[in-house]
Amino acid sequence: MTLDRATAAARVAALRAEIERYDEAYFVRDAPLISDAEYDALFRELLALEEAFPELVTPDSPTQRVGGKPLPEFAEVTHAIPMLSLMNAFSEEEVRAFDRRCREGLGVTSVRYACEPKFDGVAVTLIYEEGVLVRGATRGDGYRGEDVTQNVRTVRNIPLRLRGGGFPRSLEVRGEVVMLKRDFERWNAEQAERGERVFANPRNAAAGSLRQLDPRVTAKRPLRFFAYGVAAKPHEWVAPTHGETMARLQEWGFPVAAERSIAEGVEEALAYYARMEEARERLPYGVDGVVYKVDDLAAQERLGFVARAPRFAVAHKFTPQEAITVVEAIEVQVGRTGALTPVARLRPVMVGGVRVSSATLHNEEEVRRKDVRVGDSVVVRRAGDVIPEVVQVVLDKRPAGAPLFAMPERCPACGSAVERVSGEAIARCTGGLFCPAQRKEAILHFASRRAMNIEGLGERLVDQLVHRGLVESVADLYRLRVADLVTLERMGEKSAQNLVAAISRSRATTLARFVYALGIRNVGERTARDLARHFGDLPPLMTASREALMAVPEVGPVVAEAIVHFFAEPHNRAVIAALLEAGVHWPREEPSTNTSMGRLFGKRVALTGTLSSMTRAEAQAAIERLGGRVVENVSRKTDFVVAGADPGSKLEHAQKLGITILNEEEFLELIR
Repeated sequence: MTLDRATAAARVAALRAEIERYDEAYFVRDAPLISDAEYDALFRELLALEEAFPELVTPDSPTQRVGGKPLPEFAEVTHAIPMLSLMNAFSEEEVRAFDRRCREGLGVTSVRYACEPKFDGVAVTLIYEEGVLVRGATRGDGYRGEDVTQNVRTVRNIPLRLRGGGFPRSLEVRGEVVMLKRDFERWNAEQAERGERVFANPRNAAAGSLRQLDPRVTAKRPLRFFAYGVAAKPHEWVAPTHGETMARLQEWGFPVAAERSIAEGVEEALAYYARMEEARERLPYGVDGVVYKVDDLAAQERLGFVARAPRFAVAHKFTPQEAITVVEAIEVQVGRTGALTPVARLRPVMVGGVRVSSATLHNEEEVRRKDVRVGDSVVVRRAGDVIPEVVQVVLDKRPAGAPLFAMPERCPACGSAVERVSGEAIARCTGGLFCPAQRKEAILHFASRRAMNIEGLGERLVDQLVHRGLVESVADLYRLRVADLVTLERMGEKSAQNLVAAISRSRATTLARFVYALGIRNVGERTARDLARHFGDLPPLMTASREALMAVPEVGPVVAEAIVHFFAEPHNRAVIAALLEAGVHWPREEPSTNTSMGRLFGKRVALTGTLSSMTRAEAQAAIERLGGRVVENVSRKTDFVVAGADPGSKLEHAQKLGITILNEEEFLELIR
């Protein structure tokens, strides 16, 4: 269909406004509103209209810029050589057209290309003077970026000083800051566990991390840098070709893509693309295509630039790993630690060559933030082997009356109450000892060495016991017979007898071990010991109020809340009753609620070296009996260091900090 100028102008204005809005979300807020494929389609439509109506091109058009405006919170940096973007090619035909233009522009029959992966990260430039890093900046709008020098200094693989020799006095290296796939998955999981913001993809995570106002925050993020070129005028080139330039950068200490290659002509370049697309999922970092650059730098100079991109390079984009589909249901899954995770059941769709029918929604806060509802059309992203996730909702397609999502008040696996601790994003099932979703984890923890210490009860055996229906809760362990066990894989008569004996021995325990074995959230060994010492027996602990629990040293509101919720759950109380009925017991102690009278109350004590009169465990028990706490590391908060024979580095550190040091005789006098 042929457009007249007025219609074209109206469409151009609408496209520019739309793209500007998406650019601001992507480049400035690191929160994309649409899929990459949809954005590319809009951008290509605008380019086509501007090519058909050149008089409509304006300097402020998105096609004339390469990114977002610098944030006002950062100092502005003007790039001596603009950091331009690349033109995109989405098909083999477009790559061949690029090759034809290069050949015609250079008057040759074949062009040699440097090929490399197109990182899906954040472009930065690094400036070195006399081999020392002096400035780091983002791309910004291509002409002006943000000064992020302090932040790039925290990226561990960026050299602060170049190694070797032969580098120019002044050197500007350009590259991409990324987050490796494995680091992104681990870090995002930790963010979700803490109830903090999770990112849609590694690119957004890298951008959000690099542009932190506090470099200490950036330093905690697992960022990496990969160089992809040098910004230099002809007389400053470090080598005659791009390939040789990359080799020199590697010699000077810069990480570069191991997958880069040289292609003799367009056919080899396309073959490189095919190899990289096939290897895409296995690469350690996210890539969304490959880049072809004319290898000869003099030839690059002759070809020059268009308004926003070089003529000598093009990005050949991969098949999008995003798609739009419909949410048919939102189900809640229960993890092995009791965490409840909403999952979107999707109308099946192909994403990156894989059929996707479900996607994680992380937690209730994420569902509400993205406002995902049953019936919504959503953008789904899949990157590598990562579980697909819903990136955003297409609000224009929302059906009338789509209901808001609400997290269930009862666990879908066992019916126990669901709790969500204040300040956390994760909702959890409170039926830890009973819930089938948590069964294996609960049994393994219960049997662990520092809990009930049931020797021989490992993960493989627990899997079989649960799978065969022999153990539904930890109390069922005490009903196991040799005849039950010998039917299991790799379990002979002798092994079965040994396990039954180990289970029987565990009946005699301590209150501290038993409390720890219950697996109450946030209650570790030390807290379990404090609770046992404070209450003396289980009944007063099970009926303790939040206020009574917070009277125990270092038990705060979060831990107290978790304990109250655990013992309030009828399923947990039933399992505890079954354990006691099975003969689990411990010696009752007098409650030591008067630990504040102990001479070490509130004191932090470190132990180093060997004591001749007692074991370390006995020394620790003596300190805790007097209200003190044994700490592993020496810091300014440490009150005493007890030094026995052959002390370690703790003694030297304590001396430097001026901490009181007690020898064995002085320590014995203190605890008598």
